[in-house]
Amino acid sequence: MDQIPPEIGAVISMTQADQTFMKQRPVFPLVVSMALPMTLSMLVNSLYNIVDSYFVAQISEDAMTALSLVYPVQNLVNAVTIGFAIGVNAVIAFFLGAGQQRTAGRTAGLGILLNAVHGAVLTVACMLAMPAFLAAFTDSAEILDMGLRYANIVLLFSVPIGLAMACEKITQAVGRMTTSMVCMLIGCVTNIVLDPMMIFGIGPFPAMGIEGAALATGIGQCASLAAYLVCWKLQGLPMPLCLTGGETGGLRLCGRMYTVGIPAALNLALASLLVTALNAILAAFSQTYVLILGVYYKLQTFLYLTANGIVQGIRPLMGYNYGAGEYRRVRQIFATSLGLILAVMVAGTALCLAIPEQLLGLFTQNSGTIALGAGALRIISIGFVISGVSLTCSGALEGLGKGLESLCISLCRYVVVILPLAFVFSRLWGASGVWHAFWVTEWITAAIAWGIYRRATRFARGR
Repeated sequence: MDQIPPEIGAVISMTQADQTFMKQRPVFPLVVSMALPMTLSMLVNSLYNIVDSYFVAQISEDAMTALSLVYPVQNLVNAVTIGFAIGVNAVIAFFLGAGQQRTAGRTAGLGILLNAVHGAVLTVACMLAMPAFLAAFTDSAEILDMGLRYANIVLLFSVPIGLAMACEKITQAVGRMTTSMVCMLIGCVTNIVLDPMMIFGIGPFPAMGIEGAALATGIGQCASLAAYLVCWKLQGLPMPLCLTGGETGGLRLCGRMYTVGIPAALNLALASLLVTALNAILAAFSQTYVLILGVYYKLQTFLYLTANGIVQGIRPLMGYNYGAGEYRRVRQIFATSLGLILAVMVAGTALCLAIPEQLLGLFTQNSGTIALGAGALRIISIGFVISGVSLTCSGALEGLGKGLESLCISLCRYVVVILPLAFVFSRLWGASGVWHAFWVTEWITAAIAWGIYRRATRFARGR
């Protein structure tokens, strides 16, 4: 290996000391300390999603429908950039656990560069495809116009999103969950504050309507990115961030990142495919059901993003302890996170069963839509608790660098099981059949996920 400069050697020594808590601290408080900041930030992020949609719904029900139709494309951008960043996170955590700090730093540098490229490609591709995409789901000129106006602005921020996601996962990979939480909160709060000001023309801003919502979203992402860069400047990173050096070649590093990142991106992108397919099924019955599906996906972010906060907390722990050969701790971390995620799902189920009308009322004042949506929410929530099994298994496998196994679980959850069920059930019971397909899928997928996880983690048994 090349001679390490003294200043880099000092950073590496400090890094080794900083990271050992991942394999020394008792598991339960360790998981809580890593997951709690992420869970809190995800709760705020969920609140931002709900608040964002709430203000758009004040424009009109058509505006909310337009937002629902654009959602799959927005999710695709997030899926690609977040998914690849998950790959960066897993590889960095592994190399830190193996004591290869320079290679971890090189992984971070390459990850930032590649995710900026991903954002640029997505900007061009999605803007070109958006008119045809929206026209496939509505013949309303007003909804189509609103959707295009929103999308043409929000897609311009795909590069900052890619950079912010890379910075987020790198920060989490080195165990700085509180820093990540603060930076994410800055972006979310910025968005929440700017939404009503830009949509309705409060303070120094003119009333921009749905364009204001898109601009506020983009500025929030930029604020989060700026916060990460400031924190890195003030605190430094506990590894040498670079594009050269390390024990592993550049192409091999890229291969390792994409090996986890592509399945992780597909995991997240599958939600876009699912929503697009379900929109096509539901549109045959009424645009009202398309709106209800969009509202459901806004509401479920409050639940699933909270659970995802726990998953984000355990990914670096799983990867670090796997790289360090601490297989017993890998098992303990998984069990602890599963218990925490199931608790979140129980709370979410209770809310959806107890006050569905109030939740739907945040997004529409139409009593008929609220009644139909409340029924849908009660049906879908039957599968919330059991879905915690597949969520935990999928996230743990990503942390271990087993992206293909995680992808198999998501394929079952978003495509292989639910789409055929939704199609058949809708022919038998109408639109309500689509809602039943959700909970049936979660139960089937949980059983499959458990089997895949057990098979993929045989290395951790008896050690």
